Amino acid sequence: MKSILIRNGHLIDPANHLDANRDVLIVDGKIAQVAETISASAAIEIDAAGMLVVPGLIDIHAHHFYGTEHNRYLCNGMYAVPPDGFTFRSGVTTVLDTGGAGWKNLHIFKKNVISQSKTRVFALVNIVGEGMRGNPWEQNVNDMHPELAARAADENKDCVIGFKVAHFLAEDWIAVDRVLEAGKISNLPVVIDFGGDDSHPPLSIEQLFMEKLRPGDIYTHVYTDLKRRDPIIDPSTKKLKPFMHDARKKGIVFDVGHGGASFAYSQAVPAIQEGFFPDTISTDLHIDSMNAAMKDQLNVMSKFLALNMPLYDVIKASTSEAAKALRKTELGNLSVGSEADLAILNLRKGKFGFFDTMGVRMMGDKKLECELTIRAGEIVYDLNGVALK
Repeated sequence: MKSILIRNGHLIDPANHLDANRDVLIVDGKIAQVAETISASAAIEIDAAGMLVVPGLIDIHAHHFYGTEHNRYLCNGMYAVPPDGFTFRSGVTTVLDTGGAGWKNLHIFKKNVISQSKTRVFALVNIVGEGMRGNPWEQNVNDMHPELAARAADENKDCVIGFKVAHFLAEDWIAVDRVLEAGKISNLPVVIDFGGDDSHPPLSIEQLFMEKLRPGDIYTHVYTDLKRRDPIIDPSTKKLKPFMHDARKKGIVFDVGHGGASFAYSQAVPAIQEGFFPDTISTDLHIDSMNAAMKDQLNVMSKFLALNMPLYDVIKASTSEAAKALRKTELGNLSVGSEADLAILNLRKGKFGFFDTMGVRMMGDKKLECELTIRAGEIVYDLNGVALK
């Protein structure tokens, strides 16, 4: 494995409270040295002057259980995408597949995708045995077994970090209660993506946050504005609902999960005006979202720059905070001795349009672009050949 020396870059490493010009030396796949100037030579030297050097980005909401089976949606189906083709070009080195696989088919996901990918892939076990197969399977409460989900997690500790409930439409807490039971059995977090349909009011997020969820549990699609979900912005006052601050103090993690239909400026703008930025920034990557408003991790991060979230905090929400949410704090940093997952980014200046899933556009003057990605000490993406002499 070749040694790599990155010179003259501006390092942003929130886990180590670094926001300064630094050189980075990688040896044998590990971070060997971080310093203002490194005099050592290396097999590959990269001049990152004018660029950002950051830990490899972590996308905690993506869908990578791809396959060719019909009627499978995001579970061994054709709407999910293979990781390596869509991660490295966006500076992402670690992903969390959010519940594509259930306890019945996690072994297929692990064999066909996780073990075949250079991207580090973690998984949430769906409380529905069939996983995210779509309807009617995701509405089947008889397929929601906490004990079996917990067993699948226990048998696959190398890749499973928690559990997921998604798309349950009934006016009933049974799906949330069952995924939480699995979380309690395994002492792992859960990710909640729930709603209702137009035939009845959505379940209360205040009740969800204050009575159901535990510290460390994750609520994704926080800025959604779909009728089937209880919004974080009060429709009458256009203000953030007061209990949102209490939920954050409780330790609930609020994740973007942009997706194809789950990010609206009508929610994000007033929330951010009151200082309610996301804890983690993620894509909800799948075929539909990547070809619509979402696009990729860096585009979502750039939207938050346009919303006046500080660059340091945007990087933090995509690295160290994401690692914390996964309970994998050995990731998302450039500490000496850590595995060398790293991205070099350009912060382009200009005039850029960012639209939400409701078709509303906001202009910004900055946009992040991936120049180069390193995974475990290996250059896996190089936009302009900066690593070549």
